[in-house]
Amino acid sequence: MDLFDIMREKTLEIESPLAARLRPTSIEEVVGQEHIIGKGKLLYRAIKADKLGSLIFYGPPGTGKTTLAKVIANTTKSEFVQLNATISGKKDIQKVIEEAKSRLGMTLGKTILFIDEIHRFNKAQQDALLPYVEDGTITLIGATTENPYFEVNNALVSRSRVFQLKPLSSEDIKKLILRAIEDKEKGMGNFNATIDKEALAFLADMANGDARAALNAVELGVLTTEPDEEGVIRLTLDVASECIQKRVINYDKNGDNHYDTVSAFIKSMRGSDPNATVYYLARMIYAGEDPKFIARRIVICAAEDVGNADPKAIEVAMAAASAIDFIGMPEGRIILSQAATYVACAPKSNAAYLAIDDALEDVKNIQINTIPTYLKDSHYRGAKDLGNGTGYKYAHDYDNHYVEQQYLPDELVNKKYYVPTEQGYEKTIREYLRELMK
Repeated sequence: MDLFDIMREKTLEIESPLAARLRPTSIEEVVGQEHIIGKGKLLYRAIKADKLGSLIFYGPPGTGKTTLAKVIANTTKSEFVQLNATISGKKDIQKVIEEAKSRLGMTLGKTILFIDEIHRFNKAQQDALLPYVEDGTITLIGATTENPYFEVNNALVSRSRVFQLKPLSSEDIKKLILRAIEDKEKGMGNFNATIDKEALAFLADMANGDARAALNAVELGVLTTEPDEEGVIRLTLDVASECIQKRVINYDKNGDNHYDTVSAFIKSMRGSDPNATVYYLARMIYAGEDPKFIARRIVICAAEDVGNADPKAIEVAMAAASAIDFIGMPEGRIILSQAATYVACAPKSNAAYLAIDDALEDVKNIQINTIPTYLKDSHYRGAKDLGNGTGYKYAHDYDNHYVEQQYLPDELVNKKYYVPTEQGYEKTIREYLRELMK
């Protein structure tokens, strides 16, 4: 590190955003994540003992992944090198590895390589790390907001211990906000600022577990609010709401937050909870989810989970899907809400869903030699000579437009795929079929 690097680091310590300046330097200063760094926990012991294997920190933004890496950097005797996958490439990796080899050759110790946003590395870049993680040339610490079991090479994941970081609680966020306002060395303590209880609670709640979002709001509030007659900068509820403006939603359309929210939405409709259904719908709309995607989920749920218990459900869902194309957003939110709540409140049956899957399994696994001859088409040339259609009983010629007749192939006689439930309109279907079969 030359003189310019040293000066640059000193400047950044002063000029960097509050969230960066306030990062803990020791594990005791870390707020939250007690499930992995509480006293006596594995990661706590490993950091204290400086006996770290390769690690992957996985969690939403602002939960402390980079913070933990910085704590490790301050406590380890190993050389600590940091790369960011958004701007680094294979040459950067190779340079770190060559330097790590040299350090080992000169018995200067091991190298810890921290890669932020590791999921941004492509497969080839991740593969380049593998041999050197495996032979111990480097100890890898990766940080990712994406599920590593999907976005990081299986070989790297299998050689690392994955720690999942959770969104910080409101109480954790409050602690960090108060620390930021009071800390005179790294925080805003020299500005003579205070924060109202209502504003503190509001910011802690609106940050939605993201410490960075809360601290950015505090910094903006302190720097843009005029002191009162007593020379005190007061962060009120009005100031706080202006600074954060909008709740932070952890929702990446390509990430697991997306899939978790969609899953909760579908399960809430299936579980007949219209309130939860509307909440998760609002969460998706607020985060900018494609309304056509949402409409498709509603249509699928109407068929899979409502079925013939209320045949109108799929009509409502399909009408909503068409209306979204015609109307668009933001008015489309009302259409989606109507369809989703209708499906949520409809009687439920998965009988049709079970029927088709059961039938598909039989098609795949059971050798069926033929369709009953009398059910075959008798209109094409030569069909009647083959006996096709002979003996077929035309249902409308009989009482109640029904006649007992074998329709299934011989191998599946008496097999029942569709078993109507007692739910909604399906109860009527069940009773009708029971009367026919008498």
